[in-house]
Amino acid sequence: MSTITKNNNHKRIDITLPPETLVLLEKISRKGDRSRLIDEAIRFYVKEKNRAKLRKDLKEGAIKNAKLNLSIAEEWSSLENEAWPKL
Repeated sequence: MSTITKNNNHKRIDITLPPETLVLLEKISRKGDRSRLIDEAIRFYVKEKNRAKLRKDLKEGAIKNAKLNLSIAEEWSSLENEAWPKL
């Protein structure tokens, strides 16, 4: 169970990590700098998850609307061809 105490806009929590994760943490961070590293890692992870979800949603939307988009493009292609001079 985690213990939470408020301190200068930060909260203290107790976490458990697998030994191999702790070894990695100790390799790249000094003991007093672990909180900052964990904070950055969580923020990076959430940002990447959000980006991946956005990519997925955009792809699904494009696939879902592909026929409609093609139909609209075909309707306007003759006017577009008239409007743009041939090079």
